[in-house]
Amino acid sequence: MEKLFFEVPGIKRKDDAIDYIREFHEYNSDINGTGGLHRYLDDYDGWLMKLSGDYVREPNEEKVPARTYFLVRKSDDKIVGMINIRLALNERLSRYGGHIGYSIRPSERGKGYNKINLYLGLKVCDNYGIKSVFLDADLDNPASWKTMEALGGVRIREYYDETYAHCTVVDYTIDVKKALSGHAEEYENMISDPYISGQI
Repeated sequence: MEKLFFEVPGIKRKDDAIDYIREFHEYNSDINGTGGLHRYLDDYDGWLMKLSGDYVREPNEEKVPARTYFLVRKSDDKIVGMINIRLALNERLSRYGGHIGYSIRPSERGKGYNKINLYLGLKVCDNYGIKSVFLDADLDNPASWKTMEALGGVRIREYYDETYAHCTVVDYTIDVKKALSGHAEEYENMISDPYISGQI
């Protein structure tokens, strides 16, 4: 059984991280949950500096504090996913975007990794005292919203978004403690100890 863990991005992952983004371009796949990494392919050090600012940011209507992690498979030390967790919501994120954005690299999809990605993300939310998370996904991306449902996500709205996504969007909420307690037996044996590696 594969073990996975979160890793705080650092300089040692530069080549791996850039390769992660390039795979999305090769597959012509949407990029989500990377903390803007795809905009820093020529300035990885700048991206790390941006993340350091994200961690301590005071929330405002433009930006909010956030944590970004690599999801790493222990057996081969490969980045298989990423997640961006917003620790507060402004008005815009309360309407679109929510607390969490995530992705699994195209060649590693269909293996259940994003459920572990979200489960670990909920553990981080719990550590920061977030009791309920708001998430959304495009309706035509069932892999994303089925992941939410697998962790106890409740669909609260379905609507056509004319401002950001320009498609039909589905909104979900997840009770953090309920999700963690209800799925611990299912996912804890797939998580490496410690489940977060590295420091800011």
